[in-house]
Amino acid sequence: MDIQKKKEHKLLAVAGFAWLFDAMDVGLLSFIITALQKEWQLSEVQMGWIGSVSSIGMAVGALIFGMLADRMGRKIILIVTLLFFSIGSGLSALATGLSFFLIMRFLIGAGLGGELPVASTLVSENVAPERRGRIVVLLESFWAGGWIVSAVVATFVIPKYGWRVAAVGTALTAIYAIFMRLGMRDVKEPAIIGKAQRLSFFTSIREVWSQAYRRQTLMLWILWFTVVFSYYGMFLWLPSVMVIKGFDLVHSFGYVMIMTLAQLPGYFSAAWLIEKLGRKPVLIGYLLGTAVFAFLFGNAVSVGALVTYGALLSFFNLGAWGVMYAYTPEQYPTIIRGTGTGMAASFGRIGGIVGPALVGYLISNQITVGRIFTIFCVAIMLGVTAVFFLGDETKGKVLD
Repeated sequence: MDIQKKKEHKLLAVAGFAWLFDAMDVGLLSFIITALQKEWQLSEVQMGWIGSVSSIGMAVGALIFGMLADRMGRKIILIVTLLFFSIGSGLSALATGLSFFLIMRFLIGAGLGGELPVASTLVSENVAPERRGRIVVLLESFWAGGWIVSAVVATFVIPKYGWRVAAVGTALTAIYAIFMRLGMRDVKEPAIIGKAQRLSFFTSIREVWSQAYRRQTLMLWILWFTVVFSYYGMFLWLPSVMVIKGFDLVHSFGYVMIMTLAQLPGYFSAAWLIEKLGRKPVLIGYLLGTAVFAFLFGNAVSVGALVTYGALLSFFNLGAWGVMYAYTPEQYPTIIRGTGTGMAASFGRIGGIVGPALVGYLISNQITVGRIFTIFCVAIMLGVTAVFFLGDETKGKVLD
């Protein structure tokens, strides 16, 4: 293995474990929401707002930290966002009521929202073009690892020791920030970092929406909104949906863990295909699979059908996420790459605000799970349409 490939794999591991910790928190939240409903006697609308407040924080974090990454550098912002997330997780374990818990979820969300687009941008800029798509999708595959860990914790820790122990465990990831700093000493920042300081925040935003990048920005905003809206609407409510369909809490957590395992082959298959077929066809194909199995899962009634369709939904949805993270930074030049990627992710998080809250509202108004998941199916098809008509193929593109 040559020196460049060793550096790429080291960067993948360092950034990937930070990604895994983020996913572990998001995954645990879906189980914690279910536990909090019983402990704090929450309504469906209040449960929905826990997920939505996290997404509000992610929207703010993606926008602010994405812009700062163009000015201060990707590496330092990546560490700062991890600390935001870790400190918020630790403090959330002290919550005795909904209000303080929501404030901490906003702080956690800001760290999460900033870290993900900055990490994918940093990795994209340090990997050879012929391997870039595959490496970024493999980076995203650490998300599945985090969800698997969260499912294990939810199944064996939360029922016995409570959700606070899980929150404290997540907070310990702050220690990893030190290791991350040491592990990225030989990772290069783009030479143009710092020059972006010549651009005001508003100038950077205008440049992202300038005529040169308007079409790809519109495509990305539609894509991110529909994918994030459907993902957080479906997956944050997954354990609760299983309870609604008649399964007890412990069995629901176990079924969700099985579905979560299907994320890994989804990522790995997308990582293999992305450099074979290109970004657009793989992204469109996995989004179509997501739409189909969202509809089938929402209308399934038997255990076998629920687990099967849920696993296939995880497979295609998370594979699409991986390709989306690889595809997004490739749309912009270096001087606005962090800003453009962060803005797309930030706008997408609005979908993450709307999705969980909408599900809570619809369930409280006796709307069936089948009809709710049909809404997500239609949303994903809007994303497919945007990529098909507005997206360009970026396979093999050399980043300036």
